[in-house]
Amino acid sequence: MRERILGGYDNFVLPFMIGIAFIFIYLIIGLIRIFRHMPEEDRNRFFRSLVSPSIMLKNAKDILYDCLLHVKIFKRNLLLGYMHASIALGWFMLIVTGHIEVALYVPQRNGILYYPVFFRYFVKQEGDLSLKGAFFFFLMDFFLLMVLSGIGLAIYKRFRSIALGMRRTTKPCLADRIALACLWSIFPLRLLAESFTAGIAGGSFLTKPMNWLFANFLSNDLHILPTWWAYSTALGVFFLALPFSRYMHIPTEAFLIMLRNAGIKATHPRRGFAEAEIYSCSSCGICIDACPMNVQKKNLKFSSVYMIRFLRRRNAKKTKEIADKCLMCGKCVALCPVGVDSCNLKRAHRATENNNIQYDYSYLSAAKHPAPHNTPTPTQATSMQETSSPAATTEDSCNVAQAQKEDKILYFAGCMTHLTPSILKSMVEIFELSGSKYVFADKEGGVCCGRPLILAGRKDAANEVIARNTQLIQGSGCNKVVLSCPICLKVLKEEYRLQGIELLHHTQFIDSLIKEGKIKVKDNGESMVYHNPCELGRGCGIYREPLNVLEQIGELRKAGKEGKESICCGGSLGSLTLTYDERAKITQGSLNALTINNPSKIVTACPLCLKTFADKSSVPVEDIAKIVRDNIC
Repeated sequence: MRERILGGYDNFVLPFMIGIAFIFIYLIIGLIRIFRHMPEEDRNRFFRSLVSPSIMLKNAKDILYDCLLHVKIFKRNLLLGYMHASIALGWFMLIVTGHIEVALYVPQRNGILYYPVFFRYFVKQEGDLSLKGAFFFFLMDFFLLMVLSGIGLAIYKRFRSIALGMRRTTKPCLADRIALACLWSIFPLRLLAESFTAGIAGGSFLTKPMNWLFANFLSNDLHILPTWWAYSTALGVFFLALPFSRYMHIPTEAFLIMLRNAGIKATHPRRGFAEAEIYSCSSCGICIDACPMNVQKKNLKFSSVYMIRFLRRRNAKKTKEIADKCLMCGKCVALCPVGVDSCNLKRAHRATENNNIQYDYSYLSAAKHPAPHNTPTPTQATSMQETSSPAATTEDSCNVAQAQKEDKILYFAGCMTHLTPSILKSMVEIFELSGSKYVFADKEGGVCCGRPLILAGRKDAANEVIARNTQLIQGSGCNKVVLSCPICLKVLKEEYRLQGIELLHHTQFIDSLIKEGKIKVKDNGESMVYHNPCELGRGCGIYREPLNVLEQIGELRKAGKEGKESICCGGSLGSLTLTYDERAKITQGSLNALTINNPSKIVTACPLCLKTFADKSSVPVEDIAKIVRDNIC
């Protein structure tokens, strides 16, 4: 192979060079803007991560799996996964192979951006084809065919998305349509261009036959330059449209992965890390099918993908409308192939809203410290707290802690559990029957965990509650906290600093009691289906322990959607504007998925889910704590 164009340049590369220069400048400005708005601590954390071997390895793995192979989408649907992976991996390998060819055959052109892209135009094959040359010709045709097959599936998906596992897709904006038209034309045009020059620069199983076809039916020499102009123009226009379209995720997703692996999170809905998330959203539409609100078509416009689009356009009104409507169930986040935490963006947006409410924190000083109980009998379980004076101090907490050295378990029921007394009663009896020594943190009512304030974006008010609760928990002298409310568990794990204290949901605690032989349960033969609460599964990653327990008690039947795809009950505290009727339809949709295999009982592990389902279900609904208590032998 040798260079056939004097100077290694032709004017047809201009559209490509204009586009690539524009996108490089845009990316550099965006990078500067992201780092400028990022807190100094986060910037330092990011730069430290670049020299951490473990984080560097994780970055490489995640970029390969998420950006090139699209493993998450493959797990969801093979055809959809192949469509994304074939385009991403195929295009990447075309670029890599092009650079290798330049380095091997025309090393004097290394560093020229357009040369690897248009390599087949600038070189000429001389003499017999070597094994090395044949290998690269084959690779280029193979990867081009891979991309073309993905483009073909993408076109098919546009007209029949259900065949690729998607009932609904995102509505494209004008910039999306322009970029999409270019993307669909880039690789067919490349095939034409390389086929016209295959008789000069060489080719393989794809471009050689097409060159023969063109040579017999078209004037080969007359069509070489126009096709390369068309290919270059399609690339240039694509790059010009890229920052304003959904395809901006192509150059930004890898950067988002690096920021996320450095431990950085969004603190503002539009600046810093959030901007990287916004531009990394591929608008694939997976979150549209995932959202439980979309059981009604009128709610499609409230999907996370559209909120991110409006954030990008700085449309505050539309962004607020969607952020306030969201259930915050986290299903869109769990299924997002890019890992965009849209729920956190919505909370961050709520925090920017003006709020003139004056909060009164005086009630916090009256919160009660749990008192020590060495032998928790049923009588004692009703009086497990001593009231501290309203002016309780840190010294009081230390005294209580000293007095409670023997108590290991603190039971934090939570607000919603107090509204479902069957869970309270069952847990007290399970503690008693297992011989567990425990302290009831909020038997007579306590301080909320702070979740409603966090969801409303009132983090300052939530911090006051968190500080007081932290004092109470640490002052209990217990090294283990058992919670019945998954919402409380998630908040305590993410927002509280409770070093040295183990946090357990009651399903985990019960599972450990059974494994340790402290309680035994009988198999009643009853058919059950388990509903995995949003905050317990997607929020805390607790999936297996409840199933371990239920499998020993009865026949566990499958739900329509399980695990991380479990459907929200509809009673979530997250939404600020959903009406009762809208929630009822979400609840019914979730019940339909749960009862698809006709179980005799629905079992959940959240007091809010229990209360929400019980009001609408024709099938009995119980918490796992009650199921266990009723079947202890």
